[in-house]
Amino acid sequence: MIMRNPILANSAGDAILEKLAPASFEEGRNRRRQARAAGLNPNHWYAVEHSRALPPGAVREVTFWNRSIAVFRAADGALGAIENRCIHRHIKLTLGSVCGDHLVCPYHGWEYASGGEVAKIPHDLFGRSMPKLRVPSYPIKERYGLLWIFPGDSSRAELTPLPRIPELEGPRPWALVAIDFVWRAHFSMIIENLLDFTHAYLHRRFHPFDNASLTHFESEDGKIVAEYKASIGAGKISGMFVNRSRVDTSRISSCFEYPYQRANTDDKIKHWCFLLPIDVRTTRVFFNILFDFDALRIPLTSLRMPGLLVRLFLAAANGFMITPLLQQDGRAVEAEQQAHESVRDLSADGPFVEFNPISGLVQELILRRWKACQAPH
Repeated sequence: MIMRNPILANSAGDAILEKLAPASFEEGRNRRRQARAAGLNPNHWYAVEHSRALPPGAVREVTFWNRSIAVFRAADGALGAIENRCIHRHIKLTLGSVCGDHLVCPYHGWEYASGGEVAKIPHDLFGRSMPKLRVPSYPIKERYGLLWIFPGDSSRAELTPLPRIPELEGPRPWALVAIDFVWRAHFSMIIENLLDFTHAYLHRRFHPFDNASLTHFESEDGKIVAEYKASIGAGKISGMFVNRSRVDTSRISSCFEYPYQRANTDDKIKHWCFLLPIDVRTTRVFFNILFDFDALRIPLTSLRMPGLLVRLFLAAANGFMITPLLQQDGRAVEAEQQAHESVRDLSADGPFVEFNPISGLVQELILRRWKACQAPH
């Protein structure tokens, strides 16, 4: 709902207000419009923060589809995730602090346990006994250096698996680049971007992939796979380090297994993308980019790069190539979001030209899952 500002209570003001919000799901006149307004089913585990960002005694605000959640770590390392409001005056609990294993409201000092219960009220109760009060809490786990929340039906949390990344498990985990961004774009645009390898022109400075052609795709309930023939890592710099004698860089597979996205080059270079839908026009994007130690070589040789050197190289590559490359994607989807919002006269939203069939499949899957979780049970 758009609140009317009396200062702008005229036709020009109404036009400005109309541009402040994207079209709602109900306003959508076609599949693409509806997909751009749909949310993600909350009955999955969602990455919400890096573990390193939440040391003992810290609290952070995270947002899932307009829902503010306070995530905190007790002094002993235990995690909690509760609705980000004090039940007393509705002040955000993230304005407070962690004391022992409780989250403390900064106003009156009410203390909340990790289950959302009010554990202590430190002031005079005016003759009343301590009431049983609580705010909603959310299952929370820690894996792969990320914190995960289950924002849906908590009774389903233990029956719903987190994504498994075996390359990060065991005694010899792969080299990892873990980065995240907040992009002002609907998550569906990001998923389509990650499954569509026809946008090589956008990355012509870095050449992460060139000459892509879709060779195979399939869609089943909850999963879309797109396989491309392409030249992977063809840039002047990246090409020096990719060990083509050990890695087939002529093909890549990209998969959207709702609600997670991943890509694979010859089982040697992989990435996972975990999306946190903040609202209809904002998404936090967590990337885990993985390299088998066979994937990289010492330049101008066929010698495998030693493990320590791999990590040093990737730390440097993140700064001069990986992050700047992904920022190009971010700017593109943000521009697409702005273009999407600029058309408020939905009757004027003409035919949408798209050649890659993957985009339509992504939109259909998002809509199916969103409608299913919105239906009354």
